Amino acid sequence: MVADLSSPAPDATLKDLRVGIVTFPGTLDDRDAARAVDIAGGTSVALWHADADLHGVDAVILPGGFSYGDYLRAGAISRFAPLMGRIIDAANSSAALPVLGICNGFQILTESHLLPGSMIRNNHLKFICRDQQLRVENAQTNWTADFTTGQEIVVPLKNNDGQYVCDQATLEMLEAEGRVAFRYVGHNPNGSLNDIAGITNARGNVVGLMPHPEHAVEPGFGPDSTAQGQVAMGEGTDGLGLFTSVLNTLINGGSRA
Repeated sequence: MVADLSSPAPDATLKDLRVGIVTFPGTLDDRDAARAVDIAGGTSVALWHADADLHGVDAVILPGGFSYGDYLRAGAISRFAPLMGRIIDAANSSAALPVLGICNGFQILTESHLLPGSMIRNNHLKFICRDQQLRVENAQTNWTADFTTGQEIVVPLKNNDGQYVCDQATLEMLEAEGRVAFRYVGHNPNGSLNDIAGITNARGNVVGLMPHPEHAVEPGFGPDSTAQGQVAMGEGTDGLGLFTSVLNTLINGGSRA
C-alpha cells in the first residue's frame, strides 16, 4: 500500500504574503525554510545578506546553518551584514516586522540584540542531531499563534552551539514576562537554562528557537513521531504551525505587538 503524503491545499489568500529568507555565507537551511513558507501558503522571497533593502517582504526568516563557519562566535559576523541593519530597524519599528531565527538564525538574533542572552557550546561538547519534543509556552507571538499554550510538538534538532545562557536577571525577566516561547520536554539536549528552546521579544514579533521546525512541515519528510505519539515514517508535520502562524497573523491584521 502506498502512503498518502498529500496535504490540504493552503488558503489561497495567503499567497500574497511575502516572507524573506536570508542567506548568509554558510547558510544551509534557506531552501528548507523557503519550502516551509510555500507549503504553508505564503510566497518565499530569497534575500541575500548584502542586499540593500528588504524588497517589500512582510516577514523575515533567518535560517539555520553555519554562517561564516561560526568563526569568532556563531552568528557574530552575520550580525554586521548590511541587510541585518535593515532587519533590526524594521523589527524595532512601529510596523514590528515579524522575524524568526532558527538555530544559527537564533544565534544571529542574540548577537544583534533583537533577543537577549547568548548561545554557547552544548554542555556535552558534542554536535547533536535528533527529533526533539518541545512545549509551546507562549502562543501569543506572531510565530506561535496557531498553537495553544502548553501544546507539545516534535521537530528535529541539530546543533553544536545550542546551549542558551543569560544572566540571572534576564532569566527571571523572561520567565516573569512569559517570553519563553518553547521549552525542551523530556530531555534537555544541550544544557540550556530552564530547558529553554526558544524565546520571544516583548512585542512578540521576534522569535528565536534552536530546533528546526522547517524540517517538520511535509508528510514523508519529517519526524517519525509527534507529541501525540508515533506516526507513519516521516509523517510528522508539527513544525508547520510556526509558518502558518505568521501568515494567519499577518492576514488578520498584522503584528500582535
